[in-house]
Amino acid sequence: MAARSTFPAGLVLDAHKQQACGTPIVDLPLPRQVALALDQGSGYGAEPVVAVGAAVAMGTLVARTDYPFASALHSPLAGTVVAIETRAAAVEGGRSVCIVIESNGSDRIDDSIRPVADPDSLSPEQLTQRLRDAGIAGLGGAGFPTATKLASARDRGAQTLLLNGAECEPWICCDDALMRSAADDVVRGALILRRAAGAVRCVIAIEDDKPAAIAAMTGAIERQRDAALKVVVVPAVYPQGAERQLITTVTGVEVPADGLPADAGVICQNVATAAAVARWATRGEPILSRVVTVTGSGVAHPCNIRAPIGTALATLVAAAGGYRGTPLRLIAGGNMTGRALASDEAGLTKAMNCVLVATRDDIGSRLGAVELPCIRCGDCSNVCPAGLLPQQLYRAALADAHDALRQLGVRDCIDCGLCDYVCPSQIPLTDRFRDARRRLNAAEATAQKAADARERHELRTRRLQETATAEQQAFESVRNRARQPGDDAAGGKS
Repeated sequence: MAARSTFPAGLVLDAHKQQACGTPIVDLPLPRQVALALDQGSGYGAEPVVAVGAAVAMGTLVARTDYPFASALHSPLAGTVVAIETRAAAVEGGRSVCIVIESNGSDRIDDSIRPVADPDSLSPEQLTQRLRDAGIAGLGGAGFPTATKLASARDRGAQTLLLNGAECEPWICCDDALMRSAADDVVRGALILRRAAGAVRCVIAIEDDKPAAIAAMTGAIERQRDAALKVVVVPAVYPQGAERQLITTVTGVEVPADGLPADAGVICQNVATAAAVARWATRGEPILSRVVTVTGSGVAHPCNIRAPIGTALATLVAAAGGYRGTPLRLIAGGNMTGRALASDEAGLTKAMNCVLVATRDDIGSRLGAVELPCIRCGDCSNVCPAGLLPQQLYRAALADAHDALRQLGVRDCIDCGLCDYVCPSQIPLTDRFRDARRRLNAAEATAQKAADARERHELRTRRLQETATAEQQAFESVRNRARQPGDDAAGGKS
């Protein structure tokens, strides 16, 4: 089935997927060491529950959290915790506290790892809690805890589970490879997610440039014989895979600017997340590994690799034949939305769907570009999928005009990078908007703290005034009783 509509704007980009997706997924052997970042890409970290020197098995819980935006971590190998320290990581700021585990060469599995006997016997709330305990998180690039989204969807009465198989970034194809090779797992996980979300139907959206994945997923759905499951083919337009844009394409409904997808009746999950849920159900595995695309002109043999979480990126590049040519950038994620890394020592995270080793051939057109003044051509506005006005946002960002930034919707920017891509003046607009959001958030947090302090001061002042008034009234009452007429007459005798 083809999509009925599409989101406004966007752009068709040259794809570089064929070489990496032309070979089967490579299963990487367990590495000698892993470094598990407590922040797995969502911006929030879990708390270690192990100490240096602790022995762990495959699947042992090593970090947990009650915070809704962070996910639990489990050891992907058997060994010993050798360090808990700050290291290079593919997260905001480039560093995170990591739990470093050294393999002991055994294949011992934690006693807690066992298949789920009957997921259908669990209530949606029980399923959600079990998925939270397993550290299941979005594997499409955001790393957002799946359980939090499921609970939000139930609270808001979302009726549609939308599985995102669009994968619109030009270099990334790990989801494509996964749908081709594990379509039944994706569908099995989709059914569990649908139940946990309280949804009644599931739509799997795949871009029309992935015919093999479309065929595989269609076949898996036919084998399941569930009329509430279907594949929807969407146009290969960037950024089709962005959550809000995909919802508009599939349903024709626009998510409110200040709302959540569930407010439009939809919960969105990645196809790789669904496959991870199936592995949890059939094997009892928390997220211990993921499929990641290792590609770019700077690697010898681009491919998709299933690797343990925490594997050093240098190991992944070696598994893809090693470096070649003159690599200029190591990017976690795609060329449009990824994050440049300073070192290949960083470990693979749940949110990392691609390791792009870029050369001058890949990024030469913007390498070392000189930023020129805005010529107000309007190209950025023409391609913005969120319907924003980047020119005006740029001027507001330069002036640090917080009111204007709010009114122009700087928080609605999805950081897709299209405005950068088309800007003839080579202005790094996405970075400017990202920085403007940080400053706006910081200013609002400071203003809120000041307002809270003012409110506390006013409450204290009012409380002191009320206490003083009560004391004065008590004093007046005592004095008035002392001045009763009889007392005055007695007191006035000489």
